[in-house]
Amino acid sequence: MTPSPKGARGDLFDPACPTRRLLDRIGTKWTSMAVKVLADAGPAEVRFAELQRRMPGVSQKMLSVTLQSLTRDGLVARRVEPTVPPKVHYRLTDLGRSLEVPLAALRTWAEEHMPAIDRAHAARE
Repeated sequence: MTPSPKGARGDLFDPACPTRRLLDRIGTKWTSMAVKVLADAGPAEVRFAELQRRMPGVSQKMLSVTLQSLTRDGLVARRVEPTVPPKVHYRLTDLGRSLEVPLAALRTWAEEHMPAIDRAHAARE
């Protein structure tokens, strides 16, 4: 794919499209949960262990990978205190806070429509 001019929209149907790759990353349940926890805490920081406690079912490795991705994308800021062991703190950046609105809308949609989806699944069994 040829690089598009700055500010141009991508082609979601092109496998090499950066928009598609970003949607793959932000569309996971762990990303949605991490953004929600950090948004609820904002502007305060949240330590790694607290994030893990507030995200039932996430493994340490999966949370670490998710936070690295969010940090690399500029959605989360990471601060390390030079203690032994190091204390690592996370908070949403302004860009990350802007992601909470569409993710919250998607979570609301899922909660409202889950009964209909469950009925559709039951009808196919």
